[in-house]
Amino acid sequence: MKISIVLPIYNEEENVNILYNKLTEVLKRIGVEYEILCVNDGSKDKSFDILKNIAEHDKKVKVINFKNNFGQTAAMSAGIKASQGDLIIPMDADLQNDPEDIPRFLEKINEGFDVVSGWRKDRKDALVLRKIPSWVANWIIGKITGVKIHDYGCSMKAYKREIIKDVNLYGEMHRFIPAYASWQGAVVTEMVVTHHPRIHGVTKYGIGRTFKVILDLIVVKFLSVYINRPIHFFGGIGFVSLFLGIITGLTALTLRILEIKYIVETPLPILSALLIIVGVQLIAMGILAEMIMRTYYESQHKEPYVIKDKINFDN
Repeated sequence: MKISIVLPIYNEEENVNILYNKLTEVLKRIGVEYEILCVNDGSKDKSFDILKNIAEHDKKVKVINFKNNFGQTAAMSAGIKASQGDLIIPMDADLQNDPEDIPRFLEKINEGFDVVSGWRKDRKDALVLRKIPSWVANWIIGKITGVKIHDYGCSMKAYKREIIKDVNLYGEMHRFIPAYASWQGAVVTEMVVTHHPRIHGVTKYGIGRTFKVILDLIVVKFLSVYINRPIHFFGGIGFVSLFLGIITGLTALTLRILEIKYIVETPLPILSALLIIVGVQLIAMGILAEMIMRTYYESQHKEPYVIKDKINFDN
């Protein structure tokens, strides 16, 4: 089994060499064939220069350099697509994930699991800004996806190649891969991993990302259920709105016939017109979504990133 370690890197010049040394020590000790894919996500510091130097001395290290900062998900996607391993293990490059957990991931995979998700049970982060938003987000994600995992946000996970190779990632959606995999019939589990406090550098993510994750979750749920039939989603809501509009209009008309209230004395006619207009618009939106969906499937696939350099790749 060949292992691909995928490292999204953004302004981690103080951590790159330390992480490389720790990774190679562990990987050589367990005696597996491996490659380390480092994706420099438009770092403004010396991260790329350090990676370039490492790659010149170690051909097992492959470097992808982005022209700009496209985000962690794009970097992880690029690394996964460029990998050649049978088992893919993404990690953070800030030294908070521990390479010593890699052998334990291998043991779990050898037990028959397709996806092993890391759980930072003893997380070394700020309570209010990191832990509490993470707990809330994980609870919401579990409820909506139906896949109960304690820590969707932990980057350190292990995936069998056949599970992840066709998954396209956008936004903050890398954290939802276990849910994608489970929906496709993969066997998913989790295990407690070591989590270290950040020593060098500063965190790139704050509480604001929690809201982005929730918005992406809505997209994930829509894509998982309605991607091939968006008219059912928009049309369903549209028909409900139409029905409520008709009922509201009939209520206003009934009140007038019974001489209880004149039509101009209630807001019901305006509400009825509004609901009917919204219903028609939603149904029309569903038709447009159907057309876009067909265009999507029939068009060429494009990646949400631009690669500037590639090092140690045969092709």
